[in-house]
Amino acid sequence: MRPDAVQRVLDAELAAAGRRRGTEMPRVLDVGGGSGVWAVPLAVAGCLVTVVEPSPNALATLHRRAADAGVPHLVTAVQGDTDALLDLVREGEADLVLGHGLLEVVDDAENALAALAAAAAPGGAVSVLVANRFAAVLHRAVAGKLVDARRLLDDDAGQLAGTRDPLRRRFDVAGLESLVVTAGLEVELLQGHGVVSDLVPGSVLESSVGAADALAELELAAATRSPLRDVAARLHVLARRPG
Repeated sequence: MRPDAVQRVLDAELAAAGRRRGTEMPRVLDVGGGSGVWAVPLAVAGCLVTVVEPSPNALATLHRRAADAGVPHLVTAVQGDTDALLDLVREGEADLVLGHGLLEVVDDAENALAALAAAAAPGGAVSVLVANRFAAVLHRAVAGKLVDARRLLDDDAGQLAGTRDPLRRRFDVAGLESLVVTAGLEVELLQGHGVVSDLVPGSVLESSVGAADALAELELAAATRSPLRDVAARLHVLARRPG
């Protein structure tokens, strides 16, 4: 597997959680985890993972994916919405809480993040991955959708109101960091994910030996370097609940 900026951070966090727990498996809560794209690999890596997801179809796929990977006993699926999170799981129990692709679609991002923070154990971490407003502006401009690009730039929420935009909001670095701090979390890392990958033509990767590995290394190098980080397709925060 080629190195990935987000996965590298999660691996380090869970290794630390494993050392704290000794013989016990680290506990992960994946909120809005869908079909288990993050949850199943984490279970394979030796974590106890609970996925909270409103879609029964996604949970059915999660069950199949966990069974195919041989880890159905390590994955617990809970059907429910983020706004009822603390009625569905125990507060303060998870070593790591994931909210990947979540804050863009919930009704109230501030309340959702507060719930994620409350679900983390004291000293535990919350990982948030969100769509970047400025990246969306650039990608639409490059695609020739100049009106949409300008609307995204002018809209503080980064939303294309009145269209079939699937996202309620997109974030920039300052707004995301402020939201995390308001939730009572301490930001330890704010990095980009997908800084240049979407800009490199597939033909380059197919025609050049070693190009894919070089791209992966470039992504890692660019992930924390502003201004490249600030225009990545997604923004990733790892934040800590005070102990």
